[in-house]
Amino acid sequence: MGGVKNIKVEEADKKLPRWTQMRQQLGFRSTLVTSFFFIISMVCIVYSSNFILTTGHRKCPVVSLETSIEEQLQTLTNISAEDGSADASYTFQLPQKSQRHDTELKHIVFGIAASSSLWEKRKEYIKVWWRPKETRGVVWLDKRVRTKRNEGLPEIRISGETKRFKYTNRQGQRSALRISRVISETLRLGMKDVRWFVMGDDDTVFVVDNVVRILSKYDHRQFYYVGSSSESHVQNIYFSYSMAYGGGGFAISYPLAQELAKMQDRCIQRYPGLYGSDDRIQACMAELGVPLTKEPGFHQYDVYGDLLGLLGAHPITPLVSIHHLDVVEPIFPRTTRVKSLQHLMQSVRHDSASIMQQSICYDKKKYWSISISWGYVVQILRGVISPRELEMPTRTFLNWYKKADYTAYAFNTRPVTKHPCQKPFVFYMSSSRYDRARKQIVGVYSRHKSRSPYCRWKMNSPEKIDSVVVLKRPDPLRWQKSPRRDCCRVLPSQKSSTMYLWVGNCRDGEISQL
Repeated sequence: MGGVKNIKVEEADKKLPRWTQMRQQLGFRSTLVTSFFFIISMVCIVYSSNFILTTGHRKCPVVSLETSIEEQLQTLTNISAEDGSADASYTFQLPQKSQRHDTELKHIVFGIAASSSLWEKRKEYIKVWWRPKETRGVVWLDKRVRTKRNEGLPEIRISGETKRFKYTNRQGQRSALRISRVISETLRLGMKDVRWFVMGDDDTVFVVDNVVRILSKYDHRQFYYVGSSSESHVQNIYFSYSMAYGGGGFAISYPLAQELAKMQDRCIQRYPGLYGSDDRIQACMAELGVPLTKEPGFHQYDVYGDLLGLLGAHPITPLVSIHHLDVVEPIFPRTTRVKSLQHLMQSVRHDSASIMQQSICYDKKKYWSISISWGYVVQILRGVISPRELEMPTRTFLNWYKKADYTAYAFNTRPVTKHPCQKPFVFYMSSSRYDRARKQIVGVYSRHKSRSPYCRWKMNSPEKIDSVVVLKRPDPLRWQKSPRRDCCRVLPSQKSSTMYLWVGNCRDGEISQL
């Protein structure tokens, strides 16, 4: 009976349509293919897990920091290539043509107010930022000084006589009259193709590319008076919140400079009791009806002490100038003021638009808060400190008026530390280079050795870290979109003594949180 049944089944199969038989055969083959891929996947998972579990026990030979960084960069490059995140933050397409005015460095003329008695010392500050054959401008002195050929300095001229003007302020100096006329005297030299005049002192350092970026936002054919206030609330009250402080520098558009030159001498005579040159300029601007257009990147720095707190939490705006360099401490420790500025220019040359821009992120495994002032300093703190606090300058400096306390600043500040365990571990930029193969800037930040207070917290301490490596791509067009802090991320590291950080444009939905 069984044989007869099988014969009947086979005969029934033969009676099935041909397309039904083909479908059954294909179904059987697809089952075989699925099973094959499942077996292969299981083998890969087992192999990968074994690799992860065993690599942690391998001993690495002792290598130099540079060799270690190069090996780590290669590892990070491979990881980025595998997970497709190498350029995840650069998918945002910026406009190729700027929507701003096409102002260039050649359209800007600097008028630098200087003193012959301080010239030998302060000319070194000018050399830090001046670009021979690129920048245009004049240094205006009260007396002739000795000069050398090919010293990398602007043209030097002597200011006009000011004895005919009244000056009755007992606390100031008559040199304020001479300095207030620098813009007008520079205008009268008749330079061609000028759009802007920028005023500054001989102890002011400019980031000239950022001067161009700022002024490109404005129509040079209109009346513009661009600058910023003092860091001291008392200074602003005593002088004016509507005044651009001359030490931090300010810019005047060409047509406004022409109008100023027509009436400035008469204007000066009407204000003999004013203290300085910048308040005389502002008085004349008030008569012309032109208000101050504030750009917080011009820094008067009416403070004493260490600028770490201010530069470590720079506002989200291009760094344009730094003033009062003779008063504050060198921005990098254990070096001179001039050498520290020259050192900063390493990072400026790689990405001037991002210099001093703050990034905030957190190490979730170690429970650390990290603040980066790109090109300058990295600060690591135990525990979680909110971005709202970290973007607030710490009081590493003193007010211009020594009797004034921290309430006399024109901005919010916070104490250096609220708890001994949260004193920041500071890493200053020691070297900066551009990696052409990976198209990124590699900055090495070395720990500043200082005594840390005793901490009872049972958590990882940043004192084990000797250096921080910050990776970043140049972003020259960052100020052509709405201002925003860069994001940063903690990258994997093969050495416990070195931390790797990435800085760049934020991804969609990315925020600074633990």
